[in-house]
Amino acid sequence: MIKTLAVIMLIGGAIALIMGVLGIFGSVALMFSPWALAILGFVFFIAGISMLKYRKDTDEVAAEHR
Repeated sequence: MIKTLAVIMLIGGAIALIMGVLGIFGSVALMFSPWALAILGFVFFIAGISMLKYRKDTDEVAAEHR
């Protein structure tokens, strides 16, 4: 479950980061602030990567406690 959430955060963060950077440089017209989108994309991208690297999945944790 944790790894699934991490992959979703990673992909969503990457998309938001790309859209934000393109919005900052004027390539894409967004209805949302491009700076906010880039910052949130960066935060979610880093959080997704760190969750994938350092967290055990909930199934692995449940199996260890048995």
